Amino acid sequence: MKRRTLLLGALAAAMGSARAEPEVIRIVARKFVFEPAEITLRVGVPVILELTAPEVAMGFDAPGLKLNTEIPPGKPVRLAFTPDRPGEFEFVCDVFCGSGHEDMGGVVKVLP
Repeated sequence: MKRRTLLLGALAAAMGSARAEPEVIRIVARKFVFEPAEITLRVGVPVILELTAPEVAMGFDAPGLKLNTEIPPGKPVRLAFTPDRPGEFEFVCDVFCGSGHEDMGGVVKVLP
């Protein structure tokens, strides 16, 4: 009986410590917008940003989150990270993509 209780306890502990896969958030960079332009995350919850640019090369720069990458056309880029503090963090395209580029941006809202 003790062995069965011990095994059940170990199984319950293992299940409780199992972590779910990070949520994948897809962001498409098009002339001259990000879709979506606003995403909401939670402190301490791991995520993967999957960035795509179907038309031309784009960039993704979120300095407040220390995220920066180029997005080649037609090739998804995945950025895995875990937000460590609440706030609103702007992101922009930092690869010139034509007239209207200067308005291309969005915000990541991180909740406690």
